[in-house]
Amino acid sequence: MHIITAPHEFNADDLFVDLEPLVGEPLMLKCEGFNFAGSIKLKAARAMVDAAERRGRLRPGSTLVESSSGNLGVALSLLAAGRGYRFVCVTDSRCTLGARQLMQALGSEVHVITTPDPVDGLLGARLAHVRELCAGNEDFLWLNQYANPDNGQAHYDTTGPEILKAFPDLSVLFVGAGTTGTLMGCARYLRDHQPSARVVAVDAEGSVTFGGPARTRMIPGLGTGVRPPLLDESLVDDVVMVAEPDTIRSCRRLARRGFLFGGSTGTVVSGALTWLARHPLPPGGRAVAIAPDLGERYLDTVYQEQWVADLYGPRTLDDDVPARVG
Repeated sequence: MHIITAPHEFNADDLFVDLEPLVGEPLMLKCEGFNFAGSIKLKAARAMVDAAERRGRLRPGSTLVESSSGNLGVALSLLAAGRGYRFVCVTDSRCTLGARQLMQALGSEVHVITTPDPVDGLLGARLAHVRELCAGNEDFLWLNQYANPDNGQAHYDTTGPEILKAFPDLSVLFVGAGTTGTLMGCARYLRDHQPSARVVAVDAEGSVTFGGPARTRMIPGLGTGVRPPLLDESLVDDVVMVAEPDTIRSCRRLARRGFLFGGSTGTVVSGALTWLARHPLPPGGRAVAIAPDLGERYLDTVYQEQWVADLYGPRTLDDDVPARVG
């Protein structure tokens, strides 16, 4: 029995889906969407807010402000509501309607940026707006998930140990790269406790995180237009880039078997399958991928056929079109 007094006190940390019967590869999926915020971002949000409170940077009457594509904004909205803070989320036009509505339902103020920075895109424009807000309001605190070490520490303390406890024989871990907080926290934990395990980052094509060219991306979550300060590439063994049509196919493939996951999860699963096709596991090898969220917030995008067809062409919806490898 779980009895809680605050929404951040609950998270299902030991739920895994065996994907092998669905995808034909030995892959376990760690599900991180079963909490009141609906995503893995609750861990980072809680760690950053707790640390700010301990250090005296966050006080009664403070206003939290953060740039988020959706999930961290929802998590911080939940924490702000539970602890009596005001929260302003700066997002952009790619944020799903569901995420915006959730933040507003929890009492947060949402600023939607529609004009990209000429160099750093929509993320750069969001960050500029955050800096402008903080410069004019001394009670505003920007947690800065992109550079805040407590973001990665949250996963060193929780996600990494949870995975290794469940699978002490772990061979390879697949982690999506957004702010790279989850990636860095898990990678550091494995370096210290299971150095033989490989860490594979999965990123969206069009992201600049690992040095690729910037291109328009429409699915929020993974990928960045500004290289995350948290990233230490020495902790990453390999990188797989995933095209957005392959993300959509992966999501819809899982949904046909009753598993409705978010766009980030579709990207991670697609990347993991691409990598495993090229690097078969040895006998007894164990692969785990992290599913950051569930799919309800993507019903008007990834799971909306007209949206998909308009942006990526109707062939993206065809069941017989394989995901591109390469």
